[in-house]
Amino acid sequence: MTAVFARTTFHDALNHLNDRQLLRELAYVGGRWVAGQGGKAFEVSDPATGATLSWVASLDADQASEAVDAAAAAFPNWRGLLPQARAAILRKWYELMLAAKEDLALLMTLEQGKPLAESRGEIDYAASFIEWYAEEGKRLNAESVTSHLPGAEMIVRREALGVVGIVTPWNFPSAMLTRKAAAALAAGCTVVAHPSSETPLSALALAELGERAGIPAGVFNIVTGDAATVVGRLCEEPRVRAMSFTGSTEIGKLIARQCAPTMKRLVMELGGHAPLIVFADADVEKAADIAIAAKFATSGQDCLAANRIYVERPILKAFNEAFAARVARLNVGAGLAHDTEIGPLMHERAITKVEEQVADAMKRGAKLAIGGKRHAAGSLFFQPTVLTDVPDDALIMREETFGPVAAITAFDSEDEVIARANDTEYGLVAYVVTENGARQLRLARALEYGMVAVNRVKITGGSIPFGGWKQSGLAREGSRHGMEAFTELKYLCIDTAA
Repeated sequence: MTAVFARTTFHDALNHLNDRQLLRELAYVGGRWVAGQGGKAFEVSDPATGATLSWVASLDADQASEAVDAAAAAFPNWRGLLPQARAAILRKWYELMLAAKEDLALLMTLEQGKPLAESRGEIDYAASFIEWYAEEGKRLNAESVTSHLPGAEMIVRREALGVVGIVTPWNFPSAMLTRKAAAALAAGCTVVAHPSSETPLSALALAELGERAGIPAGVFNIVTGDAATVVGRLCEEPRVRAMSFTGSTEIGKLIARQCAPTMKRLVMELGGHAPLIVFADADVEKAADIAIAAKFATSGQDCLAANRIYVERPILKAFNEAFAARVARLNVGAGLAHDTEIGPLMHERAITKVEEQVADAMKRGAKLAIGGKRHAAGSLFFQPTVLTDVPDDALIMREETFGPVAAITAFDSEDEVIARANDTEYGLVAYVVTENGARQLRLARALEYGMVAVNRVKITGGSIPFGGWKQSGLAREGSRHGMEAFTELKYLCIDTAA
């Protein structure tokens, strides 16, 4: 294969790629690398420095439809393969990802900004979904139904839905793609994916590896370009039978409205506003470590990030001191620096939002313990920040933050904190820190969230059903439940009378 580039690249760090062909600047449609009409392209830049990384093909709506054409044409043969044959291809894709981990992590850090160690972790995480679904696709079982009719045999089957549209965000550009695409491909569906225009290089590199793994032409397509143009066409295309989206609740609602005329299946992983509840029986040092991990991963740009930290009053002072001391030690810098823990935010809008939330909280009586301003490292860096005594009516207690700002407030009783934690339109994840076993179970039941983490932060993986309640989403990703949206139930009633 010969690498074809739409533009000359500029960033010196790209010279460190071991496999230059993983840097793709054209879209991938029907097994071909495709330029935008008239050579139209958009810039991808490094958020840490502002330097240009690449110019990537910007496809129009008709080219998005061509991707649907390719996926629809490829669907019968892909669906017709034995699950074991699809699994072998997915397994090869997984192995190629792990072999290319250093290059994939470098591309991710350059376009997204997260520390290189986190990017390596995301590649492992992203690959794990492909491995999981390579095996799970073999277990789309038929089930026998006890007949209620004489002389009849009844069977229920799960069959592949068809073409699946996928829309992925910039904060986890590899894992969000593989979590969706691996499930759809394992079920026998074909895929047309639109990555964020801020981080398309990770998706295009995965397409290159997928081609090497033997994914047939048309089965896995990457359409880069303007989101409104590309996603709008996918939503209106009747041949696209499902849309899987990760992003803001606002955009999720827009996609749902656009899909309504064609009655698409929807998988929505939307906004979060996670509470982290620390009870007085917790070990303060352990609780502070948990809070750091829950708040500051991906520089706080994570739908799972702890947005509201509730601390029972008897340990409030001790927790605030322990937590602020840890925040003060966080290293801020470009993701390629070996000691970086907090990288840049994605764009100026993110910086403006956290500035507004900090100013609003302080106006309403919150105290600034540490940080609170842009960081000297660059225009898109913000100081790791701790706000204490934050009132419930502050913006940061009502809106998702997506930045390195922690808001802490006190509570006095279990019933009180449950009510305050549930007082939100979101319901993705909640964190609880307590050594009381009965309380752990009570909180797990009472909190209106799709996922509850008790005394830990890392809870996700291929085997678990990821997703939220209320306006945090629809359906689930990961686990056997992650394939349900990409299949249809078919009921067979067979006459067996002699």
